[in-house]
Amino acid sequence: MLAVVLTSKALSRVHRYTYAEYLAHESASNVKHEFFDGEIYAMAGGSLLHAALAMRIGAALVAAARGGPCVVFSSDLKVRALATGLTAYPDVTVICGPAETDPLSDHVALNPTVVVEVTSPSTEDWDRGEKLDSYRTIPSLRECIVISHHVRRIEVHLREPDGRWTVTAAGAGESLALTSLACSLSVDEIYGEGDPR
Repeated sequence: MLAVVLTSKALSRVHRYTYAEYLAHESASNVKHEFFDGEIYAMAGGSLLHAALAMRIGAALVAAARGGPCVVFSSDLKVRALATGLTAYPDVTVICGPAETDPLSDHVALNPTVVVEVTSPSTEDWDRGEKLDSYRTIPSLRECIVISHHVRRIEVHLREPDGRWTVTAAGAGESLALTSLACSLSVDEIYGEGDPR
């Protein structure tokens, strides 16, 4: 989740970081940060609901991937979009086949097949805007799952064979297909018994 932009000591001058500076900063920090457009963003902890949604979708994807070539990763894995420079921690990442890591850091994956973002009040616009646009530039990415924090709604953004992106959404009582793992996601199972309704 996006929270704070790190700036230089002088408020009138904003330091633009290089990717190498970001990696050095990140390796020395006990707090996760995302990187975009020369700026480093500290990540705040998630709510109980956010954490539960991320865990449930992760568990569903682990079950779907069992026995196949895909591996499911937690939010500890960084993903980089080379075309835009975004380096982020998706809530869940799936990589099908051998993982390709960044030449400057073997802690950064370059070839996700699926990324999952659970929105929050402070990040929803970012998750559905520039962040999603950046993810879509990753050549290996086939699907991006966006899970709403305030209503039972899951969206799957799918890259079609011709390169176009289409969006399928499902709400309470519905399911939707995930092509990459040949499975179906039940909205009610992901949201469980708690809010949002």
